[in-house]
Amino acid sequence: MAGFKFRQYVPVLIHLLAWGLIGPLLLFQPRNWRVEIPDEWWIKQILLYGLLILVFYANERVLVPGLLFRNRILWFVLALAGVVMGVYWFIQGIEWWLNLPELWHRAFRPNEPFDPRRERRFDMFTVLYALLVLGISTSVAAVQKWQKDAQVRENLERDKIASELSFLKAQINPHFFFNTLNNIYALTMIDVEAAREALHKLSRMMRYVLYDTQESTVRLSQEIDFIRDYIQLMQLRLTDKVTVNLIVPMPVQDVLIAPMLLLPFVENAFKHGISALNDSKISIKIEQQGRQLRVEICNTRFAEQPTNLEHGNGIGLVNTRRRLDLLYSNRYELDVTQKTPENEYKVILNLSC
Repeated sequence: MAGFKFRQYVPVLIHLLAWGLIGPLLLFQPRNWRVEIPDEWWIKQILLYGLLILVFYANERVLVPGLLFRNRILWFVLALAGVVMGVYWFIQGIEWWLNLPELWHRAFRPNEPFDPRRERRFDMFTVLYALLVLGISTSVAAVQKWQKDAQVRENLERDKIASELSFLKAQINPHFFFNTLNNIYALTMIDVEAAREALHKLSRMMRYVLYDTQESTVRLSQEIDFIRDYIQLMQLRLTDKVTVNLIVPMPVQDVLIAPMLLLPFVENAFKHGISALNDSKISIKIEQQGRQLRVEICNTRFAEQPTNLEHGNGIGLVNTRRRLDLLYSNRYELDVTQKTPENEYKVILNLSC
């Protein structure tokens, strides 16, 4: 946004620069001449200066938006040519009305008779001034349109990202609670006390989701505590055949991270990496070096269960990849290994917070 705070003053600076250059060229150019300048010449120059200001803003506010920006290029060129011709003939009329050709003739060649037919010559400077003003005003209008369009694009992109993130988080949260409530329901059939403990943990997790995650970021320690609660909640219904290891940095350096960003990977490991009949293992390792975060999640791979991030009911995983693209573009690496030599499914996320 700092770039836009500067760019909003660019047109003003161009205006000041333009008139700061054109004014001296028009009004102070002949001060070094060794002749007496007629007073009428100054009147003509002031009128020309005012006319060029009128041409400047007429082109910037009317011709450029009405013709050039609507892709009517030919009409725009013809309009500019007409403006240049109008300025030229208007100034020529002013010069003859003020009798400037004769006055200049007396100033430079006082001993020669004045012949109006010989004094008619093409005024190149007036044409150049008009072209210069039209060129600058067209550039100013183009810069202003570019600035406005860039601001609109940034606002639209920001609104799009905000709406997409709200939608993605809204999908992730019900997906998590759907699975968790199923777990608690199953637990009520086995151990009522354990189910009560699970409901207590779930209420604490719900407070995190409903209140803490309303902000765009949370502290890393909060996210790790949430993951730890989730794992403990899941372990209430696991058998002895499942081994779960959680390794977190000690102490945690609190950096800001998108809320519930890691949960889908952990949830996927529990969903596809455990078995009621076979030994299985889930390993979750979170490492931190300053603002660099490395998350490694491994789970036992079972042939009959799909573990691909893009298949099955893993809507949270698909959305997490999308959230990473939106929030951490060019600041993350996600490496997914479908089958390691140890017959494990491995996800490694490197993130710059």
